[in-house]
Amino acid sequence: MRRIIVIPAVFIGCLIVIWIGTMAAAVMPAQELLAPTLTARASSDNPVDDASTANTVNQAEDTQPPGTCSLPTHYPEGIMQWCSLIESAAENADLPAGLVAAVMLQESGGDPLSYSSSGAVGLMQIMPRDGIASEFMCINGPCFASRPTIEELQDPATNIAYGSQMLADLYARNGSYREALFRYGPSDMGYRYADLVLNIWENYQ
Repeated sequence: MRRIIVIPAVFIGCLIVIWIGTMAAAVMPAQELLAPTLTARASSDNPVDDASTANTVNQAEDTQPPGTCSLPTHYPEGIMQWCSLIESAAENADLPAGLVAAVMLQESGGDPLSYSSSGAVGLMQIMPRDGIASEFMCINGPCFASRPTIEELQDPATNIAYGSQMLADLYARNGSYREALFRYGPSDMGYRYADLVLNIWENYQ
């Protein structure tokens, strides 16, 4: 009699355990049950690893100008450090900021104390009224008598503003950037200077 009672008790106990397991599975959150499937699907549909994500972020950052600078970030640091002055001078002179930056890169590479053998000074290599440049004579006297001094042109803001306005005036008189640059640059370089600056401008856009 005791065996007959024990066997049904064990059987009933097993049924209870199975029933409890079934109920637990029924109330388990769906995302937990589907997690392996979703992970596999995500891996196959969008195989992105940390390295590629980092590269994408870096590329996006490279194309974004620092602060409010509109110049492409692959300009050398020597030019980018003067970005706000370039943009301000270009806006005031109604010139593209990229063109002003290209002239600066060609002329001085961004060195505000640059001084050429002919006497040109600063970031945009402007002939001052003193120094070597004072020896250049025109019909009515010294050619650059109305220009700022060497000391004044060594100030980046003054130099960029003055050079940009010079270039803008030449553009207004001659009708093209190439002709303006031809007259802005060294007389012994002619149109080669103009084409060098225009190529820099194009390559850095």
